[in-house]
Amino acid sequence: MRRLATDDADFGAAFAALTDRDSPALAEIDARVAEIIADVRDRGDAAVVEHTRRLDRRPDATMAALEIDRSAMTAARDALDPADREALEAAAARIAEFARSQCLTDHSYTDAHGNRLGQVVRPIERAGVYAPGGKAAYPSSVLMNTVPARVAGVSEITLVSPAPDGTVNDWVLAAAAVAGVDRLFTIGGAQAVAALAYGTETIPEVDKIVGPGNAYVASAKRQVFGRVGIESVAGPSEVLIVADGTGDPRWTALDLFAQAEHDEMARAMVVCPDRAYLDRVAAAVADMIDDQPRSEIIRVSLANHGALIACADLDEAMMLVNRIAPEHLELAVAAPWSLVDRVMHAGAVFCGHRTPEAFGDYCAGPNHVLPTGRTARFSSALGAYDFQKRISVVEASAPGAAALAPIAARLARGEGLFAHAASARARSDEAG
Repeated sequence: MRRLATDDADFGAAFAALTDRDSPALAEIDARVAEIIADVRDRGDAAVVEHTRRLDRRPDATMAALEIDRSAMTAARDALDPADREALEAAAARIAEFARSQCLTDHSYTDAHGNRLGQVVRPIERAGVYAPGGKAAYPSSVLMNTVPARVAGVSEITLVSPAPDGTVNDWVLAAAAVAGVDRLFTIGGAQAVAALAYGTETIPEVDKIVGPGNAYVASAKRQVFGRVGIESVAGPSEVLIVADGTGDPRWTALDLFAQAEHDEMARAMVVCPDRAYLDRVAAAVADMIDDQPRSEIIRVSLANHGALIACADLDEAMMLVNRIAPEHLELAVAAPWSLVDRVMHAGAVFCGHRTPEAFGDYCAGPNHVLPTGRTARFSSALGAYDFQKRISVVEASAPGAAALAPIAARLARGEGLFAHAASARARSDEAG
């Protein structure tokens, strides 16, 4: 892992390089994805099958074979070890409990002129969920993306998840059953996103697509936005650990491993004013990394995107937090809540030595679909509210119309929209 210090002469440049999210390969990816989207839009099922055969190494795939029946999902759930099933169901229950606290509700009020103003809340009708299935399978992602949709009242949920070489993960099937997925297709990549956005002869068109994926999935979601809604364009996952030197360095090393094992592009960093503690973390990483089953991925991730950063104090650490705007922020300090009020930009915050980010990945309750790549500056975690729409409702009283008409008419004339002005004036008592 790289060692940086805020008092290094070249820290600014090194820090910028560490947090840079641009990639020269994105233009090439976007162009290829655009071709796949156009192909699926034009040829439907045939294009989905063709791209899946080629990209997922499934030469004999047919559209019928790509769909998993609900009975297979249920069978996978029932075949789990009872303790495993209990864990899935407990996680789903905690996610649902938190999602229910997020639900928006109808409201209205009457203003001083007797006008009734408010909004009604309605769920979107059809959601598409993307669950990754490349380097690892993510049943937790199935739960995190699907359970809030159910809580919000979405009536139809379609799950897509790739099955390279035709291998379908039983945990993903079981999670789909627990979460209440309606239809499941073992397809991934840009072709899956395009199929959800435009619909095919077999795959239903949806209103919103959620869920993380690789660079091709992110590009596809970005390109179909507007045709459908999306929750975000996810980049590589990341964690920033703010430490004060009071914690166990082995715990910090394990938290770095937990992030880095996602894939080689994952980013894991520690910022701490105690340089001796950073030395102990580095020693723990070296001592423990060989014992990790995914050590090869972890090594690449930490070598290319990991860092141990020495800072002057926790005030400076929090300045770096808000510059990075991390997806996951661990406050591994003795008094974490003293720092929470100073967090301006983060996807989720994990407070104290006994709260690893891994709790958030699976079962704490808040969603693990979070803004990455500094997008926490303007976006938030996925929640039930992402599957709800707010519809404004206005009813003008007679006195209210008289009060609103001259305001609306004057503004309309200022915009050169004279029919607007006449329409507003017609509702005013002054118009006779």
